[in-house]
Amino acid sequence: MRWIRAAGRGLLVLVVVMTGYVASGARADEGGGDGRGPLTLATAGDLTGYLGPLLQGWNRTHPGERVTLVELPDSADETHAQMATDLRDGDRSRFDVLNIDVSWTSEFAAAGWIRPLPADRFPLRDFLAPVVDTATYDGRLYAVPYVTNAGLLLYRADVLAKEGVPPPRTWAELERCARTIAPKHGLDGYAGQFLPYEGLTVNAAEAVYSAGGSVLGDEGARVTVDSAAAREGIGFLARGVREGWIPKRALTYKEEESRQAFQDGRLLFLRNWPYAYVAASAPSSKVAGKVGAVPLPGPDGPGTSVLGGSNLAVNTHARHPDSAARLIAYLTSEPVQRQVLTRGALPPVRAALYEDPGLIRAFPYLPTLRESVLAAAPRPKSARYDQVSLVVQSVVHDAMAGHETPEAAVRRLARELAAISR
Repeated sequence: MRWIRAAGRGLLVLVVVMTGYVASGARADEGGGDGRGPLTLATAGDLTGYLGPLLQGWNRTHPGERVTLVELPDSADETHAQMATDLRDGDRSRFDVLNIDVSWTSEFAAAGWIRPLPADRFPLRDFLAPVVDTATYDGRLYAVPYVTNAGLLLYRADVLAKEGVPPPRTWAELERCARTIAPKHGLDGYAGQFLPYEGLTVNAAEAVYSAGGSVLGDEGARVTVDSAAAREGIGFLARGVREGWIPKRALTYKEEESRQAFQDGRLLFLRNWPYAYVAASAPSSKVAGKVGAVPLPGPDGPGTSVLGGSNLAVNTHARHPDSAARLIAYLTSEPVQRQVLTRGALPPVRAALYEDPGLIRAFPYLPTLRESVLAAAPRPKSARYDQVSLVVQSVVHDAMAGHETPEAAVRRLARELAAISR
C-alpha cells in the first residue's frame, strides 16, 4: 500500500479539478442498504494528508453523502489485519468503502466481506485490461481498479552508455552486466525487494512467471508451483546472492531501502515500481539524468511483472451502497486518474492516459510502463492469500539466503501451499 503515501502529492489538487464532477449513475444494486447517504472510507494511513482535502471537495458537492475518512496503520499487514477484524463484525462494521491492495480482492470476496458490483455500471472497457482481472473473483466483479502498478528494471544509463552496452532484455544479459560492469564502477549489481514480506512474494512470483511457470491455479484450488519453471525462477534469485551480483544486504531491502540504494548511486540495476524512477530522476537525486527503465527481463526476453496497485470495494453491509458506488465512480473518473499520474506519479488504470502525448513528454517511462502492465499478471489468487504469501516469503528467502537449494525450496513450497489449499 506504499502508493497511498505517494498519492497525496497528486490528489491534493483534485478538490479544484473535481468541484463540478457528479458521479455518473454508478450504483451497487446487489445486497442491502438504503441507497444514498453518509459513508466511511477506510484506507491505510494518509501520511501526506491528501485524502482530507479531496473528500472535502466531494462533501461540498455531495452534502447528503458526506464521507468520513478512517485511517488505518501505514503498514499493509496491519491495515489488512484491522480491515479483516472490522469486517468480521458484519453489520456492525464501521467501513462502507474499502481501499484494498489488489491481492486482497479474492480473499475478501471469498469471505463474503465485500459485495459483487454490477460491471455494467463502471467504465471497465476504458481501463487497461489486466487490471480488471485483479478486481474479479469466481467470475464476478467485486471491486473497481483505482491505481495499477507494474515492476520495471531501472538502470544506470550513464554507466551502460560508457560501456557501450544496451539495457538487458534477458536474465543472462542482466547477470553478465551485474557481475562484470558493476564492480568496475564501484556498484552493486542488482537488487529488488528481498526482505521476507509482501514485496518478496511479488519478486518471487515475477521470477516464476517470467520463466513460464505459475504458483496456484483455479482460484487457489490447485498448486502448480512444482515445476521446472519455478526452479529456474527461484534459482535465478538464489544464484545472484550466491555469486554476489545480488548483494547480501539486498535480503533486507523493501521498496524504500532498495530505492534509496539506487538513488544514492550504489546500484547498477533495480527492480522497483515506477515511483522509484520518478524519485531517482528528481533534481535532488544523486543519479538524476542518469536513469533508464525497461521491462523486467526474463530467461529469453522480456519477463512478466506482477500487477500492483489498489482496488476500491464496497462492504457487504454498507449502509448506503449507491453512494458508495458513486464515490468509486468519482475516484476512478478520468480527471482524478489524470491527477493521480501528474501529481502523484502513480500509474492510472485508464488506458487512454498512456497514449496522451503531453503526459508522455512529462513521464517518458509511460510507454514502457504500459507495455509492462499489459504483459503483467496478478499475484496468485486465493481465498487464503495472506497464508500463501507468508509461505512464499519464508521459503524463497531461505533459498536466497542459501539455507536450502532452489530444488528443495520448490518442493517445500509445493507441500506447504498444498496444506493451505486443503
